[in-house]
Amino acid sequence: MKIFPAIDIKDKKCVRLIKGDFEKKTEYKASPADQAAKYKDHGFRNLHIIDLDGALTGKTVNLDTIKEIVSKYNFKIEIGGGVRNIESIKKYVDTGVEKVILGSGAIKNKDFLKEACEKFKNKIALGLDAKDGNLSVSGWKENLNIKTIDFLKDVNDFGISRIIYTDINRDGTKTGPNYEETVKIAEISNCPVVISGGVASINDIKKARELNNKKIEGIIVGKAIYDGDIKLDELAKEIDA
Repeated sequence: MKIFPAIDIKDKKCVRLIKGDFEKKTEYKASPADQAAKYKDHGFRNLHIIDLDGALTGKTVNLDTIKEIVSKYNFKIEIGGGVRNIESIKKYVDTGVEKVILGSGAIKNKDFLKEACEKFKNKIALGLDAKDGNLSVSGWKENLNIKTIDFLKDVNDFGISRIIYTDINRDGTKTGPNYEETVKIAEISNCPVVISGGVASINDIKKARELNNKKIEGIIVGKAIYDGDIKLDELAKEIDA
């Protein structure tokens, strides 16, 4: 089970949102690079980064920050947030990240998703953000009348290398992940799935591990770290547990 500590970047700062709402934003003191250093010091090998400025603008706003983190620390990084064209993917791949996460742009344009998977083999992760079973896009402001499972079936053979499944109703709420829906996605998916949204305590990590599902690759932990509900020392013990 891979542990993905999270860094969400807005205005050069680490922030966390509740259910993706920019009006419900908490800023934290540590810079993104400083936060990455803390994760590295505790032995984490994977990192989940979202460029929230990018999500709003559709541009690689914080590319320099990503380059800094990549150059200083030997993380396997997945990066997303407003990646809507091949050029942006190439910029991130060229920095040395492991995966580029596609979301709204790929969901609205399956041809873009297919082209990205063909051009950047094993580099494309797909973020499936769901609310009540339906996909949401555009910073979760637009709820599509498309069942998450139906969309996945349509793109399952494109060559996606990772699915990140987020239950929007859980994200940033620390109410526990939606394991049931994640398992359903994993059963259908041709690639590994990462759990996202709602992690509240170390018990949520243990529960994810107890699913003993080989298709579930890892879990993302964000707000619970920043708010001190999960201590990094405690979380680090789960890396190789």
